[in-house]
Amino acid sequence: MDNISQSSNSPATPPAESPKCVRVCQNRTCRKQGAAKVLAAFEAQPFPEVSVTGCGCLGQCGNGPIVLILPERVWYSRVHPSEVALLVEQHLRGG
Repeated sequence: MDNISQSSNSPATPPAESPKCVRVCQNRTCRKQGAAKVLAAFEAQPFPEVSVTGCGCLGQCGNGPIVLILPERVWYSRVHPSEVALLVEQHLRGG
């Protein structure tokens, strides 16, 4: 799993009331690389304060499966289902 940064035209600091959400690309290339299992691993984690959804192409097809954490706009590439628990613990629960 790699953490990749990508600039955005959005404000650097999102509004404080923005809920956390996890987007897991489910487009063709990411699905071939195991994105459905990554999404299932996130959905199996008990953290109701975070929304988890599959999404369309995130434009990083060669780096999939891709996970995008919002509102921070943190990207993770080449995520394996076995890494999801660590990602949840360190990023979503630990900050």
